[in-house]
Amino acid sequence: MARPQKTLRPTRPNAGTAAWYRRKLDEEIKAMHKSLLWWIEAQYKAGGFAMDAGETDAERLQRELERLRAHWRQHFDSLGERLAKMFAQKVMGYADYNAKTAFQAIGMTVSMTMTDAMQQAYQGVIGEQVGLIRSIAGQHLDNVQRLVMESVSRGRDLHYLSKELRARYGITKRRAALIARDQNNKATATLQSARQLEMGITHGIWRHSHAGKEPRPSHVKADGEKFDLRKGMFLDGKWTLPGHEINCRCWYSPILPDYLQDAKRPA
Repeated sequence: MARPQKTLRPTRPNAGTAAWYRRKLDEEIKAMHKSLLWWIEAQYKAGGFAMDAGETDAERLQRELERLRAHWRQHFDSLGERLAKMFAQKVMGYADYNAKTAFQAIGMTVSMTMTDAMQQAYQGVIGEQVGLIRSIAGQHLDNVQRLVMESVSRGRDLHYLSKELRARYGITKRRAALIARDQNNKATATLQSARQLEMGITHGIWRHSHAGKEPRPSHVKADGEKFDLRKGMFLDGKWTLPGHEINCRCWYSPILPDYLQDAKRPA
């Protein structure tokens, strides 16, 4: 007769880390938006956006926009490295602390060392964040430049352009919020599964969050199913892990192998 499966207390993503990440991104996006808006308003008020003087004005405008783009791209390139490392450290620290206390609850003391596998997972999280942080600035700047050039070429006033830029700012902020929440979920799942695999935990039980308004039917169906941490579960035509898909808030309960199930609880 098969032994009943025992699970380790799961590590759920830390909402505080997601909120911190969002605040940091918001601060930088706001600074970029204010800088661009100030320059654009100054140009309008000085009459620098008048396009009836010939093609040279359009060329000058394009050149100045490129200069601003280069400045903010460089800023976000530098920011990406720093902020990504801070985020990864917070997620790993939280995941390791929760894993340590979960093992203590079953009478075991574990050492959280930076092994090669953990280093690889950690660097993977950092690399993904760097790309996403840089993309926030890249997409925003591309859209701002397009809006400015379209507004000037069509003779629109500052009020109209400011309204368009505020709308774009809102879109960028919402994307940053999604990145903060989504990446917190994904990074937590990535780092905790890497740590658990090192400890001999190879399987988990999928848990659906029941939190979203439009849950993926495949994820709802996966609730309570056993899967291999090394490859995930085959859903919607691909292998995936809880928390890895966009807007996925699923998590999992780690299944203790036999040798860990036999560990004695403290008296």
